[in-house]
Amino acid sequence: MKQYLIDTHSHIDMIEKPIDEILSEMANNNVKKVIIPAVEEKTLDKILKIAEQHSNIYAMIGLYPSEIKSLTEDLETRFQNLAKSKKVVAVGEIGLDYYWDKSFVEEQKQGFIKQIKLANKLELPIVVHDREAHKDCFDILKEHNKNSKVLFHCFSGSVEFMKECVKQGWYIAIGGVVTFKNAVKLKEVAKEVPLDKLMLETDAPYLTPVPYRGKENQPSYVKYVAEEIANLRGMTFAEIANITTQNAEEFFNI
Repeated sequence: MKQYLIDTHSHIDMIEKPIDEILSEMANNNVKKVIIPAVEEKTLDKILKIAEQHSNIYAMIGLYPSEIKSLTEDLETRFQNLAKSKKVVAVGEIGLDYYWDKSFVEEQKQGFIKQIKLANKLELPIVVHDREAHKDCFDILKEHNKNSKVLFHCFSGSVEFMKECVKQGWYIAIGGVVTFKNAVKLKEVAKEVPLDKLMLETDAPYLTPVPYRGKENQPSYVKYVAEEIANLRGMTFAEIANITTQNAEEFFNI
C-alpha cells in the first residue's frame, strides 16, 4: 500500500520558500510528488527548469484564461517543443474564468478550444480552470475534446455538475477550500464524487487549508485536504491517500 500523497496542482514557482525547504516539508509529510501548472508565457522556462531539476516534480504547459491574448502560433509551436520533455505531463491550467473579467469571453473560449486541440495532438491530459463558467467549460470540452483525459482543478461546481462531469469520464480535484466551515457545497461534492475520479491538490500558494488558512499554502498541506475528505466520507486517511495517489499516477502517467 502506498499511503503517500500527490499534490496535483501547486504553483511552486510562486511560493516564497526555497525549493529545498518545500521538498523537505513534503518529505516530512509523505507528499511524494507535485505538479506545477502553467499560467503565463514568461514563467514556462522557470517551471520546466524546476521540474527537470527534481525527480518528483512535474510540469504542465498552457495559458491561464486571463493570459489567453498572448496565445500565438509561435507560442503553440513552443508548447509542442516543450512537450517533448518527459517532465511535461498535461496541458493546463486552461479553461474559462468569468469571475475577474468578462470583457473577452469569446477570446477565452477560442483559446480554450485551441489548447484542447493541442492536448489532443500531444496526447496529453487536460487540466481545467473553471471559475463561474461551468456550462461553457462543459459544452466546449464535450464538443472539442477528442482523446484527452480531463481533470477539473479546484472544483467549484455543485454535486449535480460533478455528476455530469463524471458521466463524461472526467476527474475532480479538490483542494483546501473543502476544509473551510462555509464550504457546504464542496463538502457534499467530496462526499459523493466517485473515488475512482477523485484527486487532491493545494493550488499553493493560494487557498490554504485549515489550520493554516490565511498563510501561504504549500504542497505539504495537501494532507489536510486528505484528512478532511476522509472524515467526510467515514474513511481512513490511508484509504484516501492510496486511492487519490493511484488516480493521479495513472491520470498523469507519473
